[in-house]
Amino acid sequence: MDISVRTEQMINGHVVTNRQLETLAAVAKTGSMTAAAKKLGISVPVVHRYISAIEAAAGLPITVSTPAGTKLNDEGRSILETYVTTELRCSDDHNFTICCSPVTEDLMMSVLSALKMTDVELVISDDEHNIRMMRENLADFAVIDDPLYLFDADEFDGIEIGYMGMVFVDNGPLFIRYRYGAQRVAFMFLDTMDRKYIIDSETFSLPELLGSKKSYFVDEFLLLRKGIKMKSAVDPKVLRHAITAIYRKEDKTINRLVKALQTRNIR
Repeated sequence: MDISVRTEQMINGHVVTNRQLETLAAVAKTGSMTAAAKKLGISVPVVHRYISAIEAAAGLPITVSTPAGTKLNDEGRSILETYVTTELRCSDDHNFTICCSPVTEDLMMSVLSALKMTDVELVISDDEHNIRMMRENLADFAVIDDPLYLFDADEFDGIEIGYMGMVFVDNGPLFIRYRYGAQRVAFMFLDTMDRKYIIDSETFSLPELLGSKKSYFVDEFLLLRKGIKMKSAVDPKVLRHAITAIYRKEDKTINRLVKALQTRNIR
């Protein structure tokens, strides 16, 4: 007897089918509507229809067209993250799964491409969620931006793969908090300076952060990867923090990943 479990995702009260979510995942993985259609064995118009159905449920766009193809925006990432996590929980087995945040996403994707690791599931979320994925045995390897989270994750082995500084944009006492990166380290810095501040909003979106006209912190590495130059109120080295890979035990795959990440020389 073969028993399996599947789920449905509800967005704003609207049912989004697994086939539509599988299509979203294929677009994210291939970076192209056309390539996603080929991967799934369906036509390109069907891919567009499935993505449009998800957007209708969400009430906003979930993809961004670029000269290189199609990418998911923050809303699309959030929908995909929920789908991937739920499917992993319903599965008795899963491919080798890696978690990281948008701060190290491009880095991780370049490493996977260099190592030709095509059967890997890559989950993009914040440190708290990624550690939870590790604890629930849904992930095998996670890259953690904020070293303060490691005090609560001492059951895993870990190794530093590099360091990053943070840019501090100072527009006054009102702050918008980015969901990713070493935010707790940054705000502890303000506390040590006896700086009075109010965090009055939070965002998953880098464009929303940059256009907020409020004060904020963001990892310098992320800005560099996006080709964004920005003046910081303090030297980014003042807010330098470790980037750490965590895993359960060393094996050939883990060692390959760690070595490849360390050779990227994140400083």
